Formats: sequence, structure tokens, C-alpha cells
Amino acid sequence: MAEETGRDQELPRVLTVRDATMLVVSSVIGVGIFLTPGGVAKLLPEPIWFCAAWLAGGVLALAGALANAELGAMFPKAGGNYVYLRAAYHPMAGFLVGWLSFFAIFAGTVATLALGFTISLGSFVTLGPTAKLAVAIAMIWIATAVNAYATRAGAKLNTVTAYLKVAALVVVVVIGPILGHSRAAEAPLASTGEATLAGFGVALSPVIFSYLGWNASVYVAGEIESPGRNLPRSLFWGLGICTAVYLLVNATYVYAVGMSALSAGEKGMEGVGFQAGTVLFGPVGSKLVAGMMLVSIFGCLNANVLVGPRIAYAMAADRLFFSAAANLSKASQTPWIAVVVQAVTATALVIVFDEFPKALSYTTFAIVVATIADTSALYVLRVREPDRARPYRAAGYPVVPALYIVANLAIAFSMVTARPTECLTSLGVLFAGAPVYLLFAMRKTR
Repeated sequence: MAEETGRDQELPRVLTVRDATMLVVSSVIGVGIFLTPGGVAKLLPEPIWFCAAWLAGGVLALAGALANAELGAMFPKAGGNYVYLRAAYHPMAGFLVGWLSFFAIFAGTVATLALGFTISLGSFVTLGPTAKLAVAIAMIWIATAVNAYATRAGAKLNTVTAYLKVAALVVVVVIGPILGHSRAAEAPLASTGEATLAGFGVALSPVIFSYLGWNASVYVAGEIESPGRNLPRSLFWGLGICTAVYLLVNATYVYAVGMSALSAGEKGMEGVGFQAGTVLFGPVGSKLVAGMMLVSIFGCLNANVLVGPRIAYAMAADRLFFSAAANLSKASQTPWIAVVVQAVTATALVIVFDEFPKALSYTTFAIVVATIADTSALYVLRVREPDRARPYRAAGYPVVPALYIVANLAIAFSMVTARPTECLTSLGVLFAGAPVYLLFAMRKTR
């Protein structure tokens, strides 16, 4: 594929508000809604707290979206948090969070989704450990090929899969209870334990992972038409759709399986969607849910493959990353080398974290760290650059962003206590970026 240096180029604005909104929807609704509710229910066996956790995840995401809408509209360029942390603090701050986002959040999410894909595929064919790794890696590289070929191709695939997954989940919520009424739990709200505040904090880890992607459109702000208007719209419309779908689907799970079985299921995280599918649609229900999961997971994986490379592209364009990552293909102006580098990283993570829960904790902690840094930049830029054009101003400032930061600090503390190995690995990736930045900064100075 021919390429040309991208430092002096702007990525073409080829994404509509619908593309950007569906990018958010497809980035958010992936594997989490099918695989994580069982783990959340085990920590929060009371229905009111179980549902509150999913609502809290949506509220937290909205609080973050309010801040990111202002920041993204101020800096309508590729790169997302790297761009406005660089402006708020120092190029090193932007680099470190961009480094973490590229190598832990997006590459980690792609790896997690690829592993989740093998869980769903296991409903149709028996997969051994080697076969699971091969399938996971194959999914990563199929999506990589599409997005390296052309941004519009990746966006079209993303939009189609987003419509399919939302339609399928609506069918589960609307048609499922009608067909499975006679098989639904007799006392769905009965619980077998009590929720604790500490459990609520740990339970928010898989919930936050399930909402990962709510800020997807800020990373492609440089490719959205009229970003000052359409970027905030894409965040709020996309997140609104996802939160409504999550609440309805989890309520349907409780209705079908019952809270006691949901929180003590023998199959744990992997069995919730399949078990509910069997109750709602009969013997073929688990196969139907597995098929939905395959489409949903691949769509989410594709969305993250599209978004993540824009960080490496932006850093390379500033001469703070390998220059090849700023190269664009001549035909479609796509940062194809950055796309390939992300695929290589995700492949390595699949091999290292060969189980879904491990990859999930590694990725989610990195998300929490990055979003705290993102939101803090809003305060700094309000003080340092009060006259900069702001097509959108964050509602609820300064209280809502502050509450968002405090909530994420509490979640981070709970995660470190419960999952120290995976969290420390994320921090290790973050700190490993410091000497790399210094090397690139010295080369740039020379």
C-alpha cells in the first residue's frame, strides 16, 4: 500500500453525525452487556443495587461526556485526550495518557473483545486453547484489514453492525418476555444476599468496561463534519441510546432468570446471556444470543480498531512517536501503519492475557486513570485559555466534572484492592512511556 508522510496533512472529514453517533453506540455495546451482568450481580445480589450500578455507569459516562464534549469541540483534531492534555499541561502529559490509551485502553479493549468473541463462538463449535487464540487473533486482523484499507469502509461496517446489534437487543427486550413468559423466574426480585459499598465500587469495574467507548467520537474529531456541532451531539445521542438499552436488557435478564440465579449462576460471567436466551426463546435461545454476541462483539472490536490508531497518528504528527505512524495511504488518506501497530499490540495482549476477566481488569483500570486526567484538563483550560472558542460548554461545570473525578478515584482504589496485578500492569505501561517520551523529545529537539 503506498503511503505518504502525514505530518502536514489533515485527515479528511468524511464522517457524518450519524457515523459518529453509531461509532459511539458500536464502541459501547459489545461484549459487556452479555458477559458482565453475572459478575455484577454476584457483587450486588439485591435488584435495586444491581440496576443502580448500571444506571451509575451511564451517569458517570454522561458526566465524562459533558467534559469531553467541550474539550473535543475546542480541539477538533485526531488524537482525543492526547491533544487536550498536551494543551492543558505539557506535551509529556499528553504523551503519557496517549501512550496509555493506545497501548492499554484501545489495544487492550480490542484484545478483550477478541477473547470475548471466542466465548460466543464456543456455543457453535468446540474450541481448544490454541484454537481460541487463533480465532481471537484472526478477528483482530480482519477488522484491521478493513480499517487500514479505508476509514469510510470501517465506518460503514461499524454503522451496519451498530444497527444490527441495537435491533437484536430490542427484540430480546420486547419479544423475549412475551415468548418466554411461562418459563420466566417465579420471583425475579428475590435476592440471596446484601450489597455492600465496597462491592458496589468493585462492581462498577465491569460496568465501566461495558460503557467503554462513550468518548469514541472525540478521537476522530478531525474526521467529523462540522465537529463543533456534531461532536457533542454524537456523544450525547450515542450514550443515551446505550444507557437505555443497557437498563432494559438487564431488567429483562432479571425478569427471565431471577436475581438469585443471576447472582449465583453456575456458569458465572459467561452464562448470563445464554441462560436468559434459553428462558426467553426456548432451546434455540442460547444459539440466538450467541449469534447476537458474535455480531455485537465484532462490531465493537471494529469500532475500536478504527478509533485507537488516531492517537498514534497524532503523536507521530507531533514527532513524539515513530514517524511511520503518521503516514497516510494515498488512496484513502487512512493512517494504515498506526492501524497495523495497534493490531500487533492487541495480538500480543491476547497471548499475555489469555482469559477475558484478566484482560477486562487491565483495560478498565487504564480507562479510569485516563478519564480522570481528561476531566482535570477541563479545569486547567478554563483558567489558562478562557478566550479560546468553545462551541460547546460543559453543563454542570464545575460541580459535575469534580464529582466524576471523585467517583473514578474511588473506583480506582477499589480496583487496586481487588485486582492488584492487572492494575499494576496498567500503571507499568503508563510509566514505561516516560523514557520513551524523553527519547522522542530529545530527537525532536535535535
